[in-house]
Amino acid sequence: MSYSSYYSQPKKKRKGLVFIAGFLFGVICFIAFYQMSVYYSTDESCMACHVHPHATDSWKLSKHVNNRSGVTVHCVDCHLPPKHQTLNHYMAKANLGIKDVWSYLTKDSADFNWDVKSELEHAVKYIPNESCKECHRNLFPGGITDGGITAHLYYEENEKKLDLQCISCHLDAGHHNPNYTHGKMTGIPTSTSGTLTVFTEATTVTAFADYTEQIPGTTVSLNMVAIPGGTFRMGSPEKESFHKADESPVREVTVSSFFIAEVETTWEQYWTFCGNTMSEGRTPPEKVYANNSNPNVDAISGPTPPFGYPDQGWGYGNRPAITMTHYAAETFCQWLSKKTGKKYRLPTEAEWEYAARGGTETPYFFSGNPKDFSDQGFWRKFFDAKTDSISTFVVYGKNSKNKTQEPSAIKPNPFGLKNMLGNVMEYCADKYDPEAYGKSGASVTDPLVTEGEDWVVRGGNYTSDAADVRVAARDYSKHDLWLKTDPQQPKSIWWYSDIRGIGFRIICEPDESIRPN
Repeated sequence: MSYSSYYSQPKKKRKGLVFIAGFLFGVICFIAFYQMSVYYSTDESCMACHVHPHATDSWKLSKHVNNRSGVTVHCVDCHLPPKHQTLNHYMAKANLGIKDVWSYLTKDSADFNWDVKSELEHAVKYIPNESCKECHRNLFPGGITDGGITAHLYYEENEKKLDLQCISCHLDAGHHNPNYTHGKMTGIPTSTSGTLTVFTEATTVTAFADYTEQIPGTTVSLNMVAIPGGTFRMGSPEKESFHKADESPVREVTVSSFFIAEVETTWEQYWTFCGNTMSEGRTPPEKVYANNSNPNVDAISGPTPPFGYPDQGWGYGNRPAITMTHYAAETFCQWLSKKTGKKYRLPTEAEWEYAARGGTETPYFFSGNPKDFSDQGFWRKFFDAKTDSISTFVVYGKNSKNKTQEPSAIKPNPFGLKNMLGNVMEYCADKYDPEAYGKSGASVTDPLVTEGEDWVVRGGNYTSDAADVRVAARDYSKHDLWLKTDPQQPKSIWWYSDIRGIGFRIICEPDESIRPN
């Protein structure tokens, strides 16, 4: 139709033609958009960007491809909300698509740490729980184990209250991980390290000097370092990079002499404690507390078997023991005290920082500016953080390979102590109070905070940024959050289900006869 003939038509007819043309154009756009959406929802399209072998190969080996039903679950089935949630589905698709395109254009996949991206903390961001439930309508299918029934009953009762995710327990369902295990531990790993000699008596300490404690009735020992008492400036000044309010005001603190373990409590040491004391069955917490709080009792009630594998498949031996509660760490100290006749306990926060500093007053016990080491800040989008010097002394997010490491991986601080910073967060004897430093005055001796809900944890862990492994950096336990996915009722008083980078280090109080003046 020519321009002149169009305008020679009646006005109503012209409007009809415009409507029909607009309608057809809209239909064509909708069909084109839908077809484009279908194309960019195929597995091949996803794999065009996600070129790393882990995503493709592990998906093809997973239960979602190799299953008895013969049904293949596709990438978008797990990584996007269900299609019937139209708006959520396409909003999530657009969000992920923009991120994928940006990463594809600006980043090199060879630089990515795929092991980290496979961990639960990262996976939960990209697995909508609604998608899991869309397919798995029946939580109690035929063949489910007793442990699975217990876990799924707990999930049903607490899903909304605790915001539980299916992926928390089924991390290997969509992408096969040969090292991932999910099940109940039936026994304690057998240690293959250390001496074969069974010690008959504890080490006798007659002078304030380093010693090796021998645990009677076991083949296990631990090295203790003598730390002379002294006065230091605890906390961090406001001008220190990444300073936080709970690290101030800086105060002068005097601590008495003590012995402290050279390394964090190892699995070899902790499993020995478990093997000597492990409770049979699900002993009611109140009964355990009553037993262990009785000073006249001879036998210590130790941990029940953990739900799952607390070492995360990383190995036992000299790696730091992890996932235990503060109560479990205290009970270990109580057991060790009874076995050796000495007074072992957790360090106070002041003792911990004094030992970690090793006589220094800088952000770390080695040279370096936290800003140079940290990934935080605008410029880190363009320039990589420095790793020299810090990687020599600290197992943290940049060098840990996303798991704890043995003490031999790093060098000690000036006091000869390893992993005071990084590897695992360490429990202290203090309750956490963000204003504790200001309440005690400018000068204090052997402080201990006894009021509060949470326990102080120090040192950062293997996932931490360099800013969070400064000597003065403080953190605290998060009991309910760390037990969120524990399916047991009552919940364990021994093991955490949702924190891996937590452990502890012990100290020993010297007898007055050998304590330096």
